[in-house]
Amino acid sequence: MRTPVSLQGRLALALGVGLTMLWLATAWATASLLRHKMNEVFDSTLEETAQRILPLVVVDIISREEQGISRRIATLREHEEFFTYIVRDKQGRVLLRSHAAEDADFPTFEGLGFRQTATHRLYYDAALQGSITIAVAEPLSHRAEVAREVAVGLALPLIIAIPFGLFGVFWIVRRSLRPVRQFSTALANRGARNLSAVVDGSLPKEIKPVAEAVNALLERLGRALKAERSFTSNAAHELRTPVAAALAQTQRLMAETSDSNAAPRAAEIEVALKRLTRLSEKLMQLARAEGGRLRRDTASDLRPVLDMVLADFNGMAGPARIQSTLSTDPVLSDLDPDAFAIVVRNLIENALRHGNGGTPVQVALTGDTLRVVNDGPPLPAQTLARLTARFERGQSASDGSGLGLSIVKAIADGAQATLELHSPAQGQTDGFEAVFQLPGCVETG
Repeated sequence: MRTPVSLQGRLALALGVGLTMLWLATAWATASLLRHKMNEVFDSTLEETAQRILPLVVVDIISREEQGISRRIATLREHEEFFTYIVRDKQGRVLLRSHAAEDADFPTFEGLGFRQTATHRLYYDAALQGSITIAVAEPLSHRAEVAREVAVGLALPLIIAIPFGLFGVFWIVRRSLRPVRQFSTALANRGARNLSAVVDGSLPKEIKPVAEAVNALLERLGRALKAERSFTSNAAHELRTPVAAALAQTQRLMAETSDSNAAPRAAEIEVALKRLTRLSEKLMQLARAEGGRLRRDTASDLRPVLDMVLADFNGMAGPARIQSTLSTDPVLSDLDPDAFAIVVRNLIENALRHGNGGTPVQVALTGDTLRVVNDGPPLPAQTLARLTARFERGQSASDGSGLGLSIVKAIADGAQATLELHSPAQGQTDGFEAVFQLPGCVETG
């Protein structure tokens, strides 16, 4: 049997097994003590029976007219006789026996006291200077039967009490650990967007230091994440203006210069500044994905958002580069429309940048799923598994920032949505497919 992983299971198992073993040991010790005491009582009964009967037997034998005659005591009514006796003279002749006594069960007299055969426990006594002896016997089976009845009497209450006791142990342990489970559940619900302290008023004092340490850690982690997001957002925002100004000056320089050596350098500067502009935009999107509110209180149709994003891309890349399939029914989701636009824009940018230029990108929004598929060679599983990491570009030589899929992944995690990447695309032998499962969708129709 495997040891339970939970503290509740371990405590319940340990206490249940411990109490069960304690009860069984107590019952065994009680039965042993009772068996010893019963043997003492039975031996005392044998001795007292002999000492009560012997004087009466002596009077009876002395008063007989004929000596040496054997007599068997008749019984008044049928009953089970546990104690039998035989009276002999010093020649060993049986003078008197109880009605159920068998001579073979009584060895010859060898002295006063107790003897035990394979089947009986006996007590011997004598009178008239040993001329008359008595032997009182009790079957050992009688003592064994009484011991069994005592053991059963002790075991039956335990058979009933142990299950109830184990249930009580489990209930008490479960009830005692309820604050710990509540604390564990509350802690499990904490995440990057909820790092508030966990209320620990009802926790046992042994667990409170752990709760205090966890709350202190959550507070420090919240400050660190807030500082990181604030820095990312502010840095990206502050870079936009000087980068835009530098780009404008570079483009003006390119237009005004007649120096054949300066023009190529200015073009390289322009490319670098445009890359920096895109990077700052991606960093702002990442800060929005990690720190913003990604779900709304009400669901809205996301098809118009997709139409607007597609219109922008059609204007830049041409309508032939993207083929879209939209559901005829409203696609209602509580995902923030701005966050959805960021998801769509990054997935389409990724598909256009890394797909083959001669094959259009497939975009489909149906039901509660957004799919973006582009052509291209299949990616190895190791590369596919790390594509959502920051600044990861896979095997492409494009000039992307490596943040697009990580932004989509951050939005999926923050909105309780799912992002699945497939290469090759589902149902194909090549290509790349991104599947974004929308959260909080409302069925229509």
